[in-house]
Amino acid sequence: MATLLEQLKSMTVVVADTGDMQSMEKFKPQDATTNPSLLEKAAKMPAYQQIVDDTLKKARANNPGASDKDVANEAFKELAVAFGVKILEIVPGRVSTEVDARLSYDTEATIATARDIIARYKKLGIGTDRVLIKIASTWEGIKAAEILEKEGIHCNLTLLFGMHQAVACAEGGITRRLRPRRRRSR
Repeated sequence: MATLLEQLKSMTVVVADTGDMQSMEKFKPQDATTNPSLLEKAAKMPAYQQIVDDTLKKARANNPGASDKDVANEAFKELAVAFGVKILEIVPGRVSTEVDARLSYDTEATIATARDIIARYKKLGIGTDRVLIKIASTWEGIKAAEILEKEGIHCNLTLLFGMHQAVACAEGGITRRLRPRRRRSR
């Protein structure tokens, strides 16, 4: 008899909302999404200490003479992508990487950050077909996503609570594109 998770997987796409890759390996979701609080929680786990250490060392080496605060900010940007790359080794679909929520009301800063995230993934050989940029669905975020979608950077809008937001996303051509699921023969 199929487990509840197997039954759910037969009817929908399972997306992990965590930074814990051990859970992803165990439950095998199609896609994954992360956010800064989930990454912070995962970064404190001993299993991921090497990723954190390597990211901090790289940020320090790439920013000689920078303040500790500036190095930490750079490291956090790198950490989101480092976790995303590791997650993509587990999930067959996509990973959503979130733009800092403090930029939710700044269209241009959201666009610049999204482009930076994509550039970091590309530098590591990960194409836009495997990454979604997670953006808050404020008016400014929706406008940013509309521009990014036209550039081929696909977006996953979060904090979508009302029909007005959903309509604005649809009118802006913002869609979360997933790979088609393969039908299982019975």
